[in-house]
Amino acid sequence: MKADSKKNSDKHRRIIQAAVKVFAKNGFFNSKVSEIARAANVADGTIYLYFQNKDDILICLFEEEMSKVLDKMRHALEGITDPARKLERFAQAHLSLLDESQELAEIIQVEIRQSSKFMKEYSNQQFHEYLNIISTIIKEGQAQGVFRPDIMPGVAKRAFFGALDEMSRYWVLSSVKKYSITMAAKQISDFFIKGMLTHNSED
Repeated sequence: MKADSKKNSDKHRRIIQAAVKVFAKNGFFNSKVSEIARAANVADGTIYLYFQNKDDILICLFEEEMSKVLDKMRHALEGITDPARKLERFAQAHLSLLDESQELAEIIQVEIRQSSKFMKEYSNQQFHEYLNIISTIIKEGQAQGVFRPDIMPGVAKRAFFGALDEMSRYWVLSSVKKYSITMAAKQISDFFIKGMLTHNSED
């Protein structure tokens, strides 16, 4: 069976959906391939027709979700020309993804960092594209004279994403939510936007 056919198969989809539930419930380290197989209602050996190991399942899960996230973010930013408003909308859209699936959010924010293969060996082009949306917005702001020309987009995109990522992790791990997603997105984007504005834009 070709790789594309495997990814589009019903069993592949069921295995990925089962992995989300098992990883979220047990944690990546404590999850077993046999548990994923049982949750997906397939034989243990069937898993290895589609994936090499547990890390491979996690990476495939991440790739599929990042593809969806990219599409959603691009759609959320459509029609916005003001770079400051774009950054604020990016923050809101990013944090709002947490509401869509608590299990998936926990895997992306916590469990995926437990895979040494993912952290050390894996390079995800879609994640780089996601970060580059931020740097592109910053470059647009610089071209329009809205953001300071001395801001380094490569540094700023990682700092901005890092703040959103930390808030996302807090949201997933905390049993008591002190901030609304809307409030957190507004605060974080305001911190960065005000620090990047030119003097003319502040007046």
